Amino acid sequence: MNSYQNKILIKDLDKSFKNLKVLKDINLEVNEGELVSLLGPSGSGKSTIFNIIAGTMEKDSGLLEVNGDISYMYQKDMMLPWKTIMNNIAMPLVLKGKHKKEAKALVLESIEEFGLAGFEDKYPSQLSGGMLQRANFYRTYLTSSDIMLLDEPFGALDSITRTKMQRWLLNLRKKVNSTILFITHDIDEAIILSDRIYIISKKPATVLENIKVTLPHNNRQEALTTEEFLKIKRNILEVMKEEI
Repeated sequence: MNSYQNKILIKDLDKSFKNLKVLKDINLEVNEGELVSLLGPSGSGKSTIFNIIAGTMEKDSGLLEVNGDISYMYQKDMMLPWKTIMNNIAMPLVLKGKHKKEAKALVLESIEEFGLAGFEDKYPSQLSGGMLQRANFYRTYLTSSDIMLLDEPFGALDSITRTKMQRWLLNLRKKVNSTILFITHDIDEAIILSDRIYIISKKPATVLENIKVTLPHNNRQEALTTEEFLKIKRNILEVMKEEI
């Protein structure tokens, strides 16, 4: 990954809301094709980092460089309940100026890879939580497949569905070369999915550690009980001991 271009570069980033310091000297980088996780306690400012990267919030000071187009998958489900899955997914393309017929044709080109073939005419209320997140992910991907910001996309799912979605995302990454910045509170999830993990402290948020995940990509979930996995987890827990 070291030879790859920085897609996101942040140096000495600060952010306050009135008298509350939220981010303090945040430094991180995400390289092309990487999946990098932000791991930290709830309310520590991880979503604030996302909002600043996405341009929906101003930083107070520091450097931010974004080299590419960004899409943002919010923690909250943003599907419109009165539209079919097809029309929900196609919406970013229509908003970019594509004719509805052309947008739907483009959606159909990759819908099977995202595990949604046969669900095009269903409505959001008719999909399971996992299927709904696949649809949300596909819509985000069509907004921009270059740099994707995923804010706890599996956080509301039950543990079995969450495991299935993690496996699905690992398999999907073999087919797409998106750069992904991923927020999670789950240590196991961060290790399973990530190339690197930034551990974020409680407010005012700082970067405590940048941990490289050296596990082979082809059997991440099967590695849960291996000594290498447990070594990474122990390292994370040691860094986070004052935060949890």
